[in-house]
Amino acid sequence: MDNYHPIAAVDSLADGACRSVEVRGQRLLLARVGGEFHAVDDVCPHRGAPLGSGFLQGHEVFCPLHGWSFDVTSGACLTRPDKPLRRYSTAVRDGQVWVALTPDAPATAPA
Repeated sequence: MDNYHPIAAVDSLADGACRSVEVRGQRLLLARVGGEFHAVDDVCPHRGAPLGSGFLQGHEVFCPLHGWSFDVTSGACLTRPDKPLRRYSTAVRDGQVWVALTPDAPATAPA
């Protein structure tokens, strides 16, 4: 887990909730869905709003400015499939959520 960094205590984020976090100068959205943790970019590509200020419904986070919708499990933009978020792998170890700061491959919205 050389590329992983601790970002939050497991019990600090309730299931069905999300929030903005910063690790090593990088802003990420951390979401907990179905007991699993997901991390994506925290900036909406439309107008730069922090997605952590939006709301999470199921696996979708909605931008607080104009309501763009993103799947936190994949990073796919459900409003504009050509504007996905980068997704980051997470792991849980010793009561902490860890995130890899190297993004996964870009996501695409389902057809």
